[in-house]
Amino acid sequence: MFTMDDAESHFLSFMNLVEAHILAGIRRKHGVGLPQVRRALEYVRSKCGVERPLIDQGFQTDGHFLFVEQLERLINASKGGQMAIPDLLPRLDRIERDSKGLPVRLFPFTRAAESADSGANPKIVVVNPRVSFGRPSVGGVATSTIWNRFLAGDSPAHLAQDYGLAPEAIEEAIRCEAA
Repeated sequence: MFTMDDAESHFLSFMNLVEAHILAGIRRKHGVGLPQVRRALEYVRSKCGVERPLIDQGFQTDGHFLFVEQLERLINASKGGQMAIPDLLPRLDRIERDSKGLPVRLFPFTRAAESADSGANPKIVVVNPRVSFGRPSVGGVATSTIWNRFLAGDSPAHLAQDYGLAPEAIEEAIRCEAA
């Protein structure tokens, strides 16, 4: 499906984490079967010349197949290039990219309802390889730090005051770690 950037040490890179995030959405939220995912990735690699399709290509889905935009048309990559019109994949909206199109920040889901509605799953917790060593964080504070203090008995209101964060940010950090 995708290759680990550091296969010898068995650690995932940030790019591997982004690929896993997208793959999880394709599989869990949209129920696209592994054979369709494999066919789509192979199609995009071979026909579009894309080395890392999960990162470099904006996939969309209807819940059964994966689609890519090619020459301003939606193509069913799982079906070898057939044209189609699917729903958008909400997980892709949670990846912030730089000017070259490479992922730089990931806003993981902190709630069960994976929907395009930002109120249902706000973009508060962030995974940024340049902040907190790539661990999930809010306002530059690792969610694990907030979680450990919460488990030790600090109230969310006290944590919000200590870190200068909104109470909603503290609640999302706790929700992220409790999952």
